[in-house]
Amino acid sequence: MSLVERLLRGIFAAALVVGAFAMLPTAAEAQNAQASGLEPLTIVTTSGRHAFQVEVMRTPDQRARGLMHRQFMPADRGMLFDFKQVEPVAMWMQNTYISLDMLFIRADGTVARVAERAEPLSTRTIPSGEPVLSVLELNAGIAEKLGIKPGDKVEHPLFKR
Repeated sequence: MSLVERLLRGIFAAALVVGAFAMLPTAAEAQNAQASGLEPLTIVTTSGRHAFQVEVMRTPDQRARGLMHRQFMPADRGMLFDFKQVEPVAMWMQNTYISLDMLFIRADGTVARVAERAEPLSTRTIPSGEPVLSVLELNAGIAEKLGIKPGDKVEHPLFKR
């Protein structure tokens, strides 16, 4: 085997290893998913009931980290931020690579505001517009596809306190 062939094989093997590692979840993804687990959540709109599995961010550290550094989220998944009390909140997309729709949700589970297609990596704040208990982040385009609007209902144990 010539020197060139050995070099090419070595480069190919290295590329395979790097590619395999790139497909693994990041430490932040694994930690977030493991820390919170998945819980069922349903959004009730005029078009019907829409089921999701969500990670719930309950601690300040979890809420600060959110979906940062993630490259992908399945279409039927989301992240629910529990702020523990009703208050005006603001979100941002710093270090978040996935474009998101954000649902700002009142304590009774009704949607107060929908912010569609938040720009990845932006540090622009996205305000709730009124005091809310939580925010649900979904993949960009889901709100439009399902017709999610203010006044729609989100069903999850968080809203039965």
